[in-house]
Amino acid sequence: MSEENAKSGETRKSRSPKTGEKATGLKKTASKDVATKESGYKNTLEKGYVPRLKKIYKEKIALELFKELGLKSVMQIPRLEKIIVSMGVGEAISNKKLLDAAIEELSLITGQKAVKTKAKKSIANFKIREGQEIGAKVTLRGAMMYEFLDRLVNAALPRVKDFRGINRNAFDGHGNYALGITEQIIFPEIDFDKIERIAGLNVVIVTTAQTDAEAKIFLSKFGMPFRK
Repeated sequence: MSEENAKSGETRKSRSPKTGEKATGLKKTASKDVATKESGYKNTLEKGYVPRLKKIYKEKIALELFKELGLKSVMQIPRLEKIIVSMGVGEAISNKKLLDAAIEELSLITGQKAVKTKAKKSIANFKIREGQEIGAKVTLRGAMMYEFLDRLVNAALPRVKDFRGINRNAFDGHGNYALGITEQIIFPEIDFDKIERIAGLNVVIVTTAQTDAEAKIFLSKFGMPFRK
C-alpha cells in the first residue's frame, strides 16, 4: 500500500506543473485578448479632455449666437447634436473585401469603430436583397464629434483639388447639413498606397438649430467654408 501511495504522490506532483503551465497560458491569452480589444477602434480621448472647437463654442461662439440671433434663452442657442459619417459599398454584394476595407477606413477617419449597414428593401435592378450588407457608418457624439469636425474643416477639406467651398444650399429644412465627399484620401489618416479603391463618403451634421438660416450661421462660426 505504501508503494502505491508513493506512486500516486509522484503522479500528482508530475501533473501539477502542467496544470500551472496551462493556467499561465490562459492568463497570457486573456491578457492578449484584452490588449487587442483596448488597441482596437474606440474613443481614445483622455478623461477631462476638452476638444478645441468645443472650448471655442463655449467661450465665444455661444455668446455670439445668442446676441446675433436675438434669442431669449440660452437653451435656444444652436448646438451640435451628432455627426453621421457613412459610406455606401454596393459592390460588396460580389466582393466582401470592399466592405471590410470601408469599415476599416471609416474607423481610421473617425477614430470610432464603424458598423455595417443593411439594405432596407430589395431592389431587383441592382440585385440587392433586403437585409444584405451594403455599407458602413459611424455616429459621432460628444468629444469625438468635435474632433472630427475640426479635422474635416481644417485638415481634410483644404486638401480637395480645386476646392472652392462647400454647397451653401445642402440643408434639409430642419437645420441639418449634408456634405458629400468624393474621395476618402483627403483625410490624412488614409494611406493612398494601402486602400482598395477610391471611394466617396457622406457626412451629415445634425444640429439643434430651428431653421436652415440659423444652422448656416452656426456652422460658419466653426469655420465651415461655404461657397460664396
